[in-house]
Amino acid sequence: MSIRTVETSPFDDQKPGTSGLRKKVPVFQQPGYLQNFIQSIFDCLDGLEGATLVIGGDGRFLNREAIQIAIAMAAANGIGRIVVGRGGILSTPAASNLIRKLDAVGGLVLSASHNPGGPDGDFGIKFNGPNGGPAPEGLTSRFHARSQEISRYLVADMEPVDLERTDTLKTPSGMTVEIVDPVADYAELMESLFDFGAIRALFSSGFTMVFDAMHAVTGPYASEILEKRLGAAPGTVINAMPLEDFGGGHPDPNLVYAKHLLDLMNGPDAPDFAAASDGDGDRNLVFGRGMVVAPSDSLAVLAANAHLAPAYREGIVGIARSMPTSAAADRVAEALGIPLYETPTGWKFFGNLLDAGKVTICGEESAGTGSDHVREKDGLWAVLLWLNIIAASGKSVEDLLHQHWDRFGRNHYQRHDFEDLDAALAAKLVADLRDRLPELPGKEVAGLVVARADDFSYLDPVDGSTSANQGIRIFFIDGSRAVFRLSGTGTSGATLRLYLDRFTDDPATISADPSGILADLARAANEIAEIKKRTGRNAPDLVT
Repeated sequence: MSIRTVETSPFDDQKPGTSGLRKKVPVFQQPGYLQNFIQSIFDCLDGLEGATLVIGGDGRFLNREAIQIAIAMAAANGIGRIVVGRGGILSTPAASNLIRKLDAVGGLVLSASHNPGGPDGDFGIKFNGPNGGPAPEGLTSRFHARSQEISRYLVADMEPVDLERTDTLKTPSGMTVEIVDPVADYAELMESLFDFGAIRALFSSGFTMVFDAMHAVTGPYASEILEKRLGAAPGTVINAMPLEDFGGGHPDPNLVYAKHLLDLMNGPDAPDFAAASDGDGDRNLVFGRGMVVAPSDSLAVLAANAHLAPAYREGIVGIARSMPTSAAADRVAEALGIPLYETPTGWKFFGNLLDAGKVTICGEESAGTGSDHVREKDGLWAVLLWLNIIAASGKSVEDLLHQHWDRFGRNHYQRHDFEDLDAALAAKLVADLRDRLPELPGKEVAGLVVARADDFSYLDPVDGSTSANQGIRIFFIDGSRAVFRLSGTGTSGATLRLYLDRFTDDPATISADPSGILADLARAANEIAEIKKRTGRNAPDLVT
């Protein structure tokens, strides 16, 4: 087998975001584009010679072709062993688990998460380190720097690997390629965390649910665990077959793309429980009869009740939430007498806390929740923890949520997304708002008075690194909070996100619709940032 050195030139748009490099499929199909980025990763890693590398993805369009390229380049760069999911499939949490279990040097995760797929859709690639978590900012910055000076990449001339059968083979270079069952190790991990016997008894008692895999990667995992191992009725998992274009749908579990579940749960034939997951299996949305559980509330409820599952029976040591996530988890941490860490958006910031043993459960408002079992958020894990809590407590989702609010109060919360804005316009809006922060305290807007305002900066308590400019926070004297930040997960234009958070423990308003409770806060935030004036948008494109 020969190894070729291919001359190349840099692409100027290979700076990873919060979840790796994401672009439209045609961008990745440019000659050398994917190869350049993979080589940039390899060039920045130590200990590649003879090491184990995990590769897998969410099955979207270009997944299989990208894996073949990655295998051939891994062989050329001295990797000793490749472990790849059959069919090129590995959910992001399953990939994290395999990296950790195999003591791999890391993994290439091929996904654009909750973004649409297909020939004109999105694709992405990120590197997860030996702890199973996304590469830290310092390393992704090195990837970017290398991509801007790269002049060659290495590739082995070899036949494509048959990804459709479980097998172990040797390449002519001596590298081993193992095609593994993508579900087995993850299912084994879940069985070690939760009381499967109690959940089986719950389903045997007549408990019903619907899990929408959205034609994405979680389908095989949910089918194996929920239907085969836990005894949920056949058909509990819908849209279970991963498709390259997600069946033409948008694999994002929110109230726009999963509205059919909300309609189902509000209807006369509602099951007891419903949930959905996203493209790569790291997000979740949970429903009870007649209600949806906001992701911020889900984090708080899971943290407060985690002790009902075997893995967390001794309690949790700490909670971490992203800064834009509501403060609901803060009151749980206070009640439990454990620390609460507020981090920038991006799961990689939780990794240091998890590795240092400072936290057990983490979560983000964008439907991501997880624990120290892996170093990624984990959609199916969250669903199984909900099921374990329901089985152990004998309470419905609705009862658990209302009892939680009665005990801790409620953070009424919404996220408003203004999508596909001109990137320069969006950047200037945020920059100008940042410049005006000193003049905001004491200002009255839409009947609310600003108490303080800042641009969130995070000092990592583990490694001492600082991450600045992570989101603009505006606090009002009534305790309400508005947060502005630009999303780093899209591939087209820019998305401005506005987060609204208001606490209440008043029984008269605790169960009210957040839209009404937050209306004046939304008006104040829009006026302060001049969103309508600068963007021409009268309303957000998405409210979650």
